[in-house]
Amino acid sequence: MRANRRRRGSAGGRPAGFDRERHRRRNEVERCFHRLKQWRGIATRYEKQPGRYLAAITLASALIWLET
Repeated sequence: MRANRRRRGSAGGRPAGFDRERHRRRNEVERCFHRLKQWRGIATRYEKQPGRYLAAITLASALIWLET
């Protein structure tokens, strides 16, 4: 089965070296970024100064963390 996926390359479906735990952690990070981008000010980079932008991200992250 793995040899077949390697032979077919990118058209072979799931990669032969698929790591389930690594994929799970990456998916969690991607979902976190998605939730952060739902905040309009962060998604549009409303705050132009780096310190204020970092503060907005920190505040939004804390509020998201409190929701869960």
